[in-house]
Amino acid sequence: MMSSAPITQHAYTSLKTVYVTLLLAILATTFGSYLHLIWETGGMLSIIKCGSSLLLLYRTPQQRVLSRLLYLMDVAICFGASVSLFTKYFFEIDQSTVIRFLQGAAIVFGCFWCAAKVHRERSYIYITSLFSTCILILLRFDVSQWTLKAYVLLALFMGYLVLYSQEILYNARFGEINFANCAFTIFFCLPAIVVHAVRLCLGANMH
Repeated sequence: MMSSAPITQHAYTSLKTVYVTLLLAILATTFGSYLHLIWETGGMLSIIKCGSSLLLLYRTPQQRVLSRLLYLMDVAICFGASVSLFTKYFFEIDQSTVIRFLQGAAIVFGCFWCAAKVHRERSYIYITSLFSTCILILLRFDVSQWTLKAYVLLALFMGYLVLYSQEILYNARFGEINFANCAFTIFFCLPAIVVHAVRLCLGANMH
């Protein structure tokens, strides 16, 4: 993980592709949340569309990479528009709180992608990403009791992203990497993290 040896070209390209796919997916999710905040687009229709796009994503052959990528973006937008329904009606949390956390996740993916474009050694990619993410999040958001706990969650998620990046680099030694599958695996860890962050916010409000 802390090796300073350059990554092979194939593994390096695969890692950058996964990072930029994750960045596009989280931006699509944030865009869907903004749509719901402005026009209240989330509802039963968006939930059904998210589920149907998810099924199409699973049933699409892996060779049709572009189609799978478009389905992933569709799922991300519908998820962003639908997640506020659960946070609002089950936890009574404002939509703007969810958007702020999604913005923090976008900063995480953006920093990893930018670090991968600048550096080719894995240790520099990980260290630069972690430090730049922490600095940007502290500058972007205010500091309170629940936001500090949410930052800890994002830090744990960054640790998971580093470990999964190691798996991508390892698998790249044996053939092609399906970046849509990799991005899908990482992206769908976010719902559990968002719900847990909302619970932390709810507990802070009750306190």
